[in-house]
Amino acid sequence: MGTSRIMVAVSSPWASQKLTEPILDLARRLEAEVVVAHVAKLHETDETEADAKERGEQTLKMLTQAILDAGLEAQGVMLFSDDVAKAIVNTAKARDCTVIVLGLTGKGVLKRLIGGDVPGNIIRQAGIPVLLCPSTWSGRI
Repeated sequence: MGTSRIMVAVSSPWASQKLTEPILDLARRLEAEVVVAHVAKLHETDETEADAKERGEQTLKMLTQAILDAGLEAQGVMLFSDDVAKAIVNTAKARDCTVIVLGLTGKGVLKRLIGGDVPGNIIRQAGIPVLLCPSTWSGRI
């Protein structure tokens, strides 16, 4: 059997920070490489695409560097797409990932319905296990 490869999709620096310890623990136990992905997408608060790209790079660097500093293999991937779920699933498949890990934001059901249900779409499209980490959760996987 080949090497395990974890795809971690992070949406913000906060998500990167919150997932750092659980991902390090999981990657060590699975002896897995980690692919950290961020889909750069304009938020209402951004003035330009450069703002979205800068936030994305900060988000990627935070988690990728923490994994590398821990002596594990990691690579950061910046994606550009309006279809966040499809971009994450396609990248996970292209990089032979064996699991996708998502850190959920604290968004309510109504906001998720209006903004599109990215986690639900990933689960439906992935074809590999998807692990959802609630925003209120902290601990080991």
